[in-house]
Amino acid sequence: MGLWRSSGSGDGSATLRLGDAMKCVIAGAGGHGRVVLDVLLNAAEHEVIGFVDSDASLAGRHMDGRPILGDWDCLPDLRAKQGVQGAIVAIGDNSVRREFAERVEKSGLTLINAIHPSANLAHNVTLGRNVVIAAGALVCAHCQVGDSAILNTGCIVDHESMIGTAAHICPGARLAGRVTVESGAFVGLGATIIQNTRVGFDAIIGAGAVVIRDVAPMSTVVGVPACEIKESTDPETFTAWLMPELRHREVPAKS
Repeated sequence: MGLWRSSGSGDGSATLRLGDAMKCVIAGAGGHGRVVLDVLLNAAEHEVIGFVDSDASLAGRHMDGRPILGDWDCLPDLRAKQGVQGAIVAIGDNSVRREFAERVEKSGLTLINAIHPSANLAHNVTLGRNVVIAAGALVCAHCQVGDSAILNTGCIVDHESMIGTAAHICPGARLAGRVTVESGAFVGLGATIIQNTRVGFDAIIGAGAVVIRDVAPMSTVVGVPACEIKESTDPETFTAWLMPELRHREVPAKS
C-alpha cells in the first residue's frame, strides 16, 4: 500500500500527497469503470493514470478527467514506458471480468483492489485480488471475498459469508450470516438472502427477490419467495426483473 493520503477537500476528488503510490490503470471504460475510478480517487491509495478498453476506437478520448490510453494490447507498453504497475478490471459481466483479470496478470501487472473509504469492513475480513467494494457497503466478521468480486453500493454481507470468484452483489442486496455465493453468481438489486443459504455458481437472483432456500447452479430465481424460472423468458421481461428501474418502459408485444 502506498503513502498517498486524501486532503479531505470535500469535492469528491482526493488530493494525492507523499508520492510513492502505485501507478495503475482501469481496464474497462464503461459505467462500472466510472464507479471504480470514483472509488479509487476517494481511497487515494493509487495513482490512476487512465483507462484501457477493448474498443480501440475509444483511444485518445477522456472519461471523467482520465484518458483512454488504448486497448488491451497496450498494457505491456504502459508497464515498460510509463511505469504502470497495477490494474483493476471494471467490467460488469462476471465471466468477462474473470477472463480479463487473467489477461492483466499475464501482461505483468498487479491486480489491485478498490475499496471506498465509506465501506465498513470487519478487521478479520479476507479479500482476494481485483475486488471492488463500493460506497456504503457493509462486510461483517469473518467474511471471505474472492478474486474479481464486486460488492456494490450499500450492500450488506453479514458474518461468516463467502463470496466466490467473480460474483457480483448488486446495490442494496442483503445477505444474512453464513451465506455462500459461489463463483460467477449474480445477486440482483435489493435482493435478500436468508442465513445458511447457498447460491450456486453462475446463478442469477433477480432484483428484489427473497431467497429462502438454496439456489441451484446456473439457475435463475425471481420473486418473493424466490422461485426458479423453468422456461426461457423474453429479454425485455428478464431485464425488468434484474433492473426494476427500467420497468416504466413499455415492453413491446410479441409479433
